[in-house]
Amino acid sequence: MNTPLNAAGIQPKHFGWSVEENVATITLDRPERKNPLSFESYAELVQTFRQLPQVSEIKVVVMTGAGGNFCSGGDVHEIIGPLVEMREQKEYHRLLEFTRMTGDLVKAMRACPQPIIAAIDGICAGAGAILAMASDLRIGTPGSKVGFLFVRVGLSGADMGACAILPRIIGQGRAGELLYTGRFMTSEEADRWGFYNKVVPSDTVLAEARAWARDLASGPTIAHAVTKQCLHNEWNMEINAAIDAEARAQALCMQTADFARAYRAFAAKQTPKFEGN
Repeated sequence: MNTPLNAAGIQPKHFGWSVEENVATITLDRPERKNPLSFESYAELVQTFRQLPQVSEIKVVVMTGAGGNFCSGGDVHEIIGPLVEMREQKEYHRLLEFTRMTGDLVKAMRACPQPIIAAIDGICAGAGAILAMASDLRIGTPGSKVGFLFVRVGLSGADMGACAILPRIIGQGRAGELLYTGRFMTSEEADRWGFYNKVVPSDTVLAEARAWARDLASGPTIAHAVTKQCLHNEWNMEINAAIDAEARAQALCMQTADFARAYRAFAAKQTPKFEGN
């Protein structure tokens, strides 16, 4: 039997990490350059999200950026430059190794049972936009801008699952527009198109995300994990297969102690207190 890890066992060096009230906060923390990702931060993010299924004390994850921006994408000098050198040296295998590693980050985020809330302010571009897209819920600010900028550097919009995930959030036509043009989506568009769940003032976005996270963390942990898994797995299911899958998933949830607790609390006209089992 695997022993659950303690949150203290997660100690990244290339982004901020804190845990409070069963909520972990990941802070991309290179504000002087609008929080770009490096090879090292990519790798640590993959490792962190792969560890989270074993950390039972963490119920929800919040992702944010320092200094008024979310994330400007892959660092131009630390990532883009070396990738161009690999291209010039015809090292296709190393290019593929990198693109698979970045895709592994999205896979790890989607496989992580904890809901992920992105608190987005300022610039959210390139790989940063992908991190927001791969999250389960997104809170933006009026001044935030989201851009899938890959076409601007001669690359396709098919990056880290964007062609599969983004259309499911905002629709095929709108996703195509953003991926073909590389233009920024305004906060008003992100809100109206359903990319943002809500828009709040810049000075409250992190507090709002954490409050939402605490609310989710107080809910039934196993049930939330099942909801996330079904939302992910049922994208490509035929409707009858999805109904059958949900029947099995819900029957499993009915075996949890939290389900019984909720019923007893309802019968006693009390608020249920979920314990995650």
